[in-house]
Amino acid sequence: MTHNKINCLIVDDELSSQKVLEHFVRDTDVLDLKAICNNASEAFKHLQLHNNIDLLFLDINMPKQSGLDFYSSLKHPPKVIFTTAYPQYAVEGFEVNAVDYLLKPISYERFLTAIGKIVQQREQHNTNDNFIMLKENKALHKVYFKDVLFLEAFGDYVKVVQKEKTIVTHSTFTKLIESLPEGFLRIHKSFSINLAHLSLLSGNQITIDDYTLPIGQTYKQKVLSALKY
Repeated sequence: MTHNKINCLIVDDELSSQKVLEHFVRDTDVLDLKAICNNASEAFKHLQLHNNIDLLFLDINMPKQSGLDFYSSLKHPPKVIFTTAYPQYAVEGFEVNAVDYLLKPISYERFLTAIGKIVQQREQHNTNDNFIMLKENKALHKVYFKDVLFLEAFGDYVKVVQKEKTIVTHSTFTKLIESLPEGFLRIHKSFSINLAHLSLLSGNQITIDDYTLPIGQTYKQKVLSALKY
């Protein structure tokens, strides 16, 4: 929906970098590109005239005024993701509370990681952490915890199974389940379930919707305690 989109501004003096970022932004549904500026002066003028910018993609090494100096000079700055070909600027970038720091040449996958951070920061206080941003291939998915049936370890990936679809995301199982809210229960070394969707417990198996999952022996007592069995 349009009113939930993140209004962004690209500030970069290199045409090739502008084109890459523009392409990435156009391919990312949560973003709405408002303008492309060639330097800090143009960006400043745009921000003076428009108060609807949520995010800057800001190059650090620009003529006349660096991106770092420009951003530090703003009284009410938007969120910022710095872009540069020079890794030595990374520490300075994070000192001004940058959301992320993208090193050129930028891959779309790395770009999506940065956008995932800004989406979660932006919506966290309104949503009570009721969703998670997951990458699958070159797409970024917003998944509400209430819609998740269960998670399954799948090698170097995790299957996030919902009623309508399954997302396979690159992550360790342990790392992903640590981000789950209350209401999820690990029942096996390879499975964590959403208790809201549990329909049957029988022996060493649990039924979630149309799926029957095993209960690991080391998790059995924990499962029974959680279900007050």
